[in-house]
Amino acid sequence: MFRATYGRETKAFSYLESKGIEAYLPQRWTVKQREGVTKRVREPLLPNLLFAYCSSEQAEMFVKHTADLQYLNYYYNRLQSEPDGKNPPLTVKYDQMMNFIAVTSAPNEHIRVVDASKCHFKNGDKVRVTNGAFIGVEGKVARVSGQQRVVVEIDGLCAIATAYIPTAFLEKS
Repeated sequence: MFRATYGRETKAFSYLESKGIEAYLPQRWTVKQREGVTKRVREPLLPNLLFAYCSSEQAEMFVKHTADLQYLNYYYNRLQSEPDGKNPPLTVKYDQMMNFIAVTSAPNEHIRVVDASKCHFKNGDKVRVTNGAFIGVEGKVARVSGQQRVVVEIDGLCAIATAYIPTAFLEKS
């Protein structure tokens, strides 16, 4: 996982893809008003952050040895520390990443970045969505903003809540 300074995550994303690296930049549609004109625009869901599927050697090359990416850094895992006391770069487990991509790429305006501590988990039941826009997503069922949703967490980073999901579309996993 990488952090791009000064809102250059889109530029870094394009550069990584041009080098054949599988990258993901979660975005959402928002309504902005500029100079009296209302426009619907895409903006990053997690500002300054992007994901890349690459080896640690490739990641180090991009962060430390690529002149075109001087604004690209690691996003460090604040929940772990190495023997020397430093935090390692955050890596995301494959299944967590696939669930995260499935939720954030769904064309739904009701997806939210939430604080996991503010989610009211219903016994913390792990569920799989069996129908609808989020079919196949696995996470924990929670009550967010008064609605039943599925929350997908990326350890050390964030939690994303789907839109409302009826109980009939959920099965325990």
